[in-house]
Amino acid sequence: MKLVDRINADLKTAMLSRDEIALRGVRAIKAAILMAQTEVGANKELTPEKEIAILQKLVKQRRDSIAIFDQQNRTDLSEKEKEEVAIIEKYLPAQLSEEEITSKVKEIIASTGAAGMKDMGKVMGEASKALTGKADGSLISQIVKKLLV
Repeated sequence: MKLVDRINADLKTAMLSRDEIALRGVRAIKAAILMAQTEVGANKELTPEKEIAILQKLVKQRRDSIAIFDQQNRTDLSEKEKEEVAIIEKYLPAQLSEEEITSKVKEIIASTGAAGMKDMGKVMGEASKALTGKADGSLISQIVKKLLV
């Protein structure tokens, strides 16, 4: 089932069950997908990679908001964002653990022959391609930096 179809079905379910949290999260996803489909030069059909990128962007935005709300002691707003993150993450593929990411990055470093921080761009490019949708970009970056020092 395509993501758009899944979102529409889940939206109906959330509306019928009056689940406000799920409704907020699913509506945010649907809005982001519609925006991506109607961008100038965009194709109406989104690739699975583009769908994952949209979902990851939504999660990142909410995590950034959570950090800001926590700094400002706005736990009410922070909780709403955390609830939406939980809903959005249901549509993302399972995330790899830090050990799995480290293992994959070590393989990439060995295959590219990276020797230090000067090769970080090369390693990050390969790692980003290999781990798209399976790991957070900032976590990948931290691991690459740690391994290349």
